[in-house]
Amino acid sequence: MNTPVADAAVAAAEFDPRLDGQRLMKDWYAQLDTANERNAPVANVFVMGNAIEILRAFDFELVFPEINSLQTGVRKASEEYIQLSEDYGMSPDVCSYVKADVGLILKENRHPAGRIPKASLAVASNMCGTFIKWAEIWERWLKTPTFVLDLPGQRCAGWQVRPGDAQHAADARWVEAQFQDLIAKCEKITGRKFDMDKLAEVEERVNQMVHHWNNVMALNRVCPAPYNAMLDGLTFIGIMNVYRGAPEGVEFMRKLEEHLKAKVARGEGRVAEERFRLLFSGTPCYVSMRRLVELFETWGGVFAYSDYLTFAAGGMDAAELTYDTSRPLESLAEVTALAAQRGLSNQFFAHERLARQIRDYAVDGVVFHGIKSCRFVSSGMADTREFISRRLDVPTLYIESDLIDPRYWSDAQIKNRVDAFFEALHQRGGGPVNRKAAETER
Repeated sequence: MNTPVADAAVAAAEFDPRLDGQRLMKDWYAQLDTANERNAPVANVFVMGNAIEILRAFDFELVFPEINSLQTGVRKASEEYIQLSEDYGMSPDVCSYVKADVGLILKENRHPAGRIPKASLAVASNMCGTFIKWAEIWERWLKTPTFVLDLPGQRCAGWQVRPGDAQHAADARWVEAQFQDLIAKCEKITGRKFDMDKLAEVEERVNQMVHHWNNVMALNRVCPAPYNAMLDGLTFIGIMNVYRGAPEGVEFMRKLEEHLKAKVARGEGRVAEERFRLLFSGTPCYVSMRRLVELFETWGGVFAYSDYLTFAAGGMDAAELTYDTSRPLESLAEVTALAAQRGLSNQFFAHERLARQIRDYAVDGVVFHGIKSCRFVSSGMADTREFISRRLDVPTLYIESDLIDPRYWSDAQIKNRVDAFFEALHQRGGGPVNRKAAETER
């Protein structure tokens, strides 16, 4: 007779995060492919500052243009889309995500994963300046109704608001008033009345997903780390975004936590012989993602954490960011204000968060990845890197390529820099074995 523990172990063994994640993404694209034919309302949203909970309450199909663009990179098709937009007249310095999306428009929404539907609504925010300009393209070219959320960020270094503070209450009221306007717009587009109970149901599922997500990230504090935050983590965050508030998302994150807990119990790490624990800071290079990870794992280095997992989830990576479903709209505004601060501050005041993450994940070195076409992420890296190196005495590496433009990836150059970084780490000491020896001496 099987016990509940044994049943959970069997379920965890049968679950494959990569394959199950790919299946869910395929299902999502299949839904998008038929959305216009089904006359379903469609919303273009970004991964940060998106009010997904409200949109789900109106049964919008969700299109994530960033994910569509990065998928062209993963599928080795991005250069064609980028070239189309540059031939049209866009500058090489424009965000390659945007250029891939413009190429998609020029290809009449034919994406490698299927046809992307025409949106009934676009929701942008100030979480990234590019979002607003990007949405203006849809507004001008496609006549897409657009709504821009103005979300409060961190005002200065060391500044933080907490629930109950007067400043947080004011921020939440500001956000809630905008949500009321968005709801009115959604009602007009869909012809449906807003259902507060349905919003509460969506929020409860988000609460469950955030709970599992935080547990998953905490598991990587263990040595050896059960997953690579750079490669595996991107699959996880993709599901967190695309299926946020959906039953499929809750089930995936629940199984993922069980699966990784089983790996930890077996002492099984992502890297067979983990020698160095690393933190990745910046946005990934999706065109050469596996190659990038391979360059580090060959040396026994594992990315125990990536700050991309913070801002790519819009700051929804903290246990306190849960909704009070007895007052769904007010709570949505309160949590959104806090999440926006976390997401934005991770960019403008990255050194504060990185210092905590280095400590929490016992990091031996930090890898900064500058993006040619993303000044928003890359511009402050030099100062942050100096802070980490000098104030915290943590070794750092800086490499540069692009989000999805393969023309900026130089394999030989990046490999040389990675090899030199690990040689320096070896000379310095550190790693799990040396850390344990140091703890024993103390």
